[in-house]
Amino acid sequence: LAAAGLGAKAETFYQELMQAYPHKGEISTALKNLSARKTLNEGGYEALSDGTGSYRDILKDKGEAVRLEQENRVVKAEEIASQLIREREARLKVEPRNLKLMRDIAELYSQKKDFDKALEYYEHIRASDLGGDPSLEKAIAETTLKRFDHQLSQLDAANPEQASQLAELQAQRAVFQLDDCRQRAERYPTDLQIKFELGQLYFQSGHYNEAISEFQRAQSNPQRRLQSLAYMGQCMAAKGMNEMGARKLQEALKDKSTFDDEKKELLYVYGCILEKMGKTKEAVENFEQIYEVDIGYKDVAARVESFHSNQG
Repeated sequence: LAAAGLGAKAETFYQELMQAYPHKGEISTALKNLSARKTLNEGGYEALSDGTGSYRDILKDKGEAVRLEQENRVVKAEEIASQLIREREARLKVEPRNLKLMRDIAELYSQKKDFDKALEYYEHIRASDLGGDPSLEKAIAETTLKRFDHQLSQLDAANPEQASQLAELQAQRAVFQLDDCRQRAERYPTDLQIKFELGQLYFQSGHYNEAISEFQRAQSNPQRRLQSLAYMGQCMAAKGMNEMGARKLQEALKDKSTFDDEKKELLYVYGCILEKMGKTKEAVENFEQIYEVDIGYKDVAARVESFHSNQG
């Protein structure tokens, strides 16, 4: 069967023999040899051995197979999303006030990158008598940002005709993100997670006083306390108040016992502030703590090794 090019049937035959005679080693060996030959043929290695193929052909074929598989997955995912949308929209005609159904449809449209349609459904929910829902506002903001990101992905920064359009779109995205978060913070003044997000955006845009104000409120959220202290420290250091910034990091580190990624970030930021203050040895001591457990974290390896090289 194998010699006739019927490898699949031969493999099935060997497997049946294995079940009937499990202790026959020669059957197991023959099955392994057949599988190996199948791999050689399918991968192009047979042609390689007789000089008619090349490794480049094999790699090209494998790369093409991977690409086609990925494309197939994307197509299947879109087909599934389309089918689910059709089913849910049919249900919605029967249950027009089913807000959970509307939200599911909006998320599915977002998965398909049909962001306008997704936002249309979200707006229907917001216009209903649902009342204040921070998670809905967040979903609308995230979908709008995804639409910006999708539009940006369609532009080429290396193309002079598109470069200005790209810069303008990036600026519009930044303005929208800050304005939207500020409005949500005003609409839901007790939501400390939104305060934290707004503080991050102020920090990224260089509005340090506004950022400190938001982080001072956000630190009341136990889940955001240490990060808020770290951000406040960075804001103060950026304003030239390094001593105050260092104290905020000390406060955060004092309350942090677990040596995880969050502690690495706290140690790193604290080290950078100490370095700005001219306290190089103390700064390196913080970097060394990270170095001892994660040599690949940011640039701690270069900082620590440079310091010891100069000392040596």
